[in-house]
Amino acid sequence: MHSSPLRIGPYELRNRVFVAPMAGVTDRPFRQLCKRLGAGYAVSEMAASNPRLWASVKTSRRTNHDGEMEPRAVQLAGADPAMMAEAARFNVDRGAQIIDINMGCPAKKVCNVAAGSALMADEPTAIAIVEAVASAVAGVPITVKIRTGPTPSQRNAVRLARDFERAGAAMIAVHGRTRACAFGGHAEYETIAAVKAAVTIPIVANGDIDTPQKAREVLMRTGADAVMIGRAAQGRPWIFREITHYLATGELLAAPCADEIRSVLREHLLDHYQFHGEASGVRSVRKHVNWYLCDRAGAQPFLARFHTLETPEAQLDAVDRFFELPVPPAVIDIDAANDKSYRQAESA
Repeated sequence: MHSSPLRIGPYELRNRVFVAPMAGVTDRPFRQLCKRLGAGYAVSEMAASNPRLWASVKTSRRTNHDGEMEPRAVQLAGADPAMMAEAARFNVDRGAQIIDINMGCPAKKVCNVAAGSALMADEPTAIAIVEAVASAVAGVPITVKIRTGPTPSQRNAVRLARDFERAGAAMIAVHGRTRACAFGGHAEYETIAAVKAAVTIPIVANGDIDTPQKAREVLMRTGADAVMIGRAAQGRPWIFREITHYLATGELLAAPCADEIRSVLREHLLDHYQFHGEASGVRSVRKHVNWYLCDRAGAQPFLARFHTLETPEAQLDAVDRFFELPVPPAVIDIDAANDKSYRQAESA
């Protein structure tokens, strides 16, 4: 395993376990929480390169890094080199320290406009984007998130990685699936190993890394410089400390106790409400609560009722009841919790 610190341009990272950018998930509260619990680096969820969208609430939130642990990295999605270059300048002016280019998202709404992983099938445009962005923000590290290729029969990640390095990329993250695979089947790591062997810049392995043991296995199989954790961190942000500890010592940390899980979840909820606003936050935090609790005893009936709650107070009170009551969580009276919060609001 690597013993020296990993750098992206001038920035020395705390460790080699990263948070993968995920649309609708890796907002600032989630990134901050993951970093506090051991992640060495995190990239924002993808932001639009179209200047007409820069002032939108969604895009401005996605590029908000106020108070975030450095380095601050913004991921951009788009298919026009000039527009991507302009978006990179705009975000650097707003405080971005690293620009990441999305060529890995397989979502239809992204690929249908020739962005995301669709760019891997248009190599000249993909290379032109990296060149344009690197030129536009000279001195700012440029990274790229890719897949192994458009389809299993067209794995071109090695060729593109070489071209991206020549175009100015400082690091490349590779998800071990093709665009056509989306998130189905299993990630393959042979292509990531071939990419690592083909370039001199750092390579990050991504895809199906969900345990400390799997992280070590993938690092050994690919020779990658770091691992990137995506879906396995949803509702489990402590996975980053588990992996970093295991990579450093070979020992597995004990799973967090119920009290710590409740504390982490409450911290996440409070930061989420503050960042998104109460009305929007109450709705958007539901998926996070589902991820935290879905595997715990009695969670399903609890969550079905929880998702009807409409205030932060009701949600927080229900979470406390879920962890505090010695009886199965399925019998928690969420309606009573909801009524209580409304009474408190009315008396304020």
